[in-house]
Amino acid sequence: MWDRRHSRDSRVSRDSRPSRYRTLRRDRPLRRDSRLSRDRRLARARARTPARGLVLGACLLLAGCGLGPGTPPAGVQLTVTRDFGSKTIAEMPVAKLHGSDTVMRMLEANAKVTTRYGGGFVQSIDGIAGGREDGGPADWFYYVNGVEATKGAAATKLDPNDHVWWDYHDWADSSDIPAVVGAFPEPFLDGFGGQKLPVRVECVQPQSPACSTISHELTGYGIPAARGGLELAEYNDVLRVIVGTWPLLRDDPAARQLEAGPKTSGVYARINAAGTSLALLDQTGATARTLGPGSGLVAAVRLSGDPPVWIVTGTDAAGVSAAAQAFQADDLHDDFALAISDDVGIPLPVASP
Repeated sequence: MWDRRHSRDSRVSRDSRPSRYRTLRRDRPLRRDSRLSRDRRLARARARTPARGLVLGACLLLAGCGLGPGTPPAGVQLTVTRDFGSKTIAEMPVAKLHGSDTVMRMLEANAKVTTRYGGGFVQSIDGIAGGREDGGPADWFYYVNGVEATKGAAATKLDPNDHVWWDYHDWADSSDIPAVVGAFPEPFLDGFGGQKLPVRVECVQPQSPACSTISHELTGYGIPAARGGLELAEYNDVLRVIVGTWPLLRDDPAARQLEAGPKTSGVYARINAAGTSLALLDQTGATARTLGPGSGLVAAVRLSGDPPVWIVTGTDAAGVSAAAQAFQADDLHDDFALAISDDVGIPLPVASP
C-alpha cells in the first residue's frame, strides 16, 4: 500500500547506497552453516516477545489511533528499508506492541511517523518522506510475510509471527509489486492474511537435484511440502514453488507474466519465451544487463487475488541449479527478487550506478 500524493521537498539522495552484488554461499559445507543460521533464526523468531505491526495507512479514517485491546500476537517482526531493500533503516526481530493493534499502530510504536490527509496515509518514516525523487514518484509500501498489503495499514490486523516489511522506493515503472522473496521462509512458514496454506513444490524434473534442494530447504523449517510435477492449472488454496527451465514453466499463467516486465509481473526482470536470455532491469524498467547461459532467477508473482507463485528458473539446467542453491534466507534476505550469474547474486531491480 502506498501514498499517491507527493510533495516536491522530499528528495532523498541515493548516492550512498551500497553495492548490492554479493557472492553466494553455494558449496555444501556453507549450506550446512546456513542450516545452523536458519535454525537459530527460526528459534529466535518463535521465542520473540509479542510484536505489533507496521502500516502505511488510514489510522484516523478506519480505526482511530488508540491502543488496541487484547493480547498482542506473539513473534511479530518489523523491517524498514528503502530502494527495494537495498538499504536497511530498521530491523526489529521483536517489535513493540500494545494489545491487538493494527499495522499502523505497530509502526507508530516503533518509528517516527508522519501522516497526511487526515492521518490516512503515511507520509514519512524516520524522516524519509514520500514525494518525488530523481524526477520520479517515490513512496512507502508495505508487505506482510512477503505479500503486498491490499488495504490500509490501519485496517490490517496482525497475526502471530507476521513479518511486516516497509520499503520506500520509486514506483514509476511498477506501482504494484504483489509479492517479494526477501521475507523467506515466509509466506510458507506462517501464511498470509491470517491463513496458512498448504505448500507444493512443482518441478519439471521432480527427482532433480534442484527440486530436492528446494524441498529440503522448506522441510528444514518444518514446512510440509508436497512434491511432484508441474500442475498447469490455477490454484487458489496452495502456495506453489515451480522449478525448472523457462520453456515449460511459461505455460503457467502466473509465471508467464515475467515475459511482460515489471508493469505486469512486479519483477524487474524479463525472460524471453525461449528461456535463453534473462534481461535484468533497473528501477525505471530499462535493461541494465542481459544474462545468458548458466543464469538463474528466484522471484515471486501473483495472478489477481490468488496466492503468490514462487519461480525458481534459469536459462538452462545450470541456471536452475544456481537459482535453487540461492533459495535460502541468507541469500534472499530483503530482496524483492534475485538473479544469479557466475555464483553472484544480483538483487532486483539492478541498482543505479
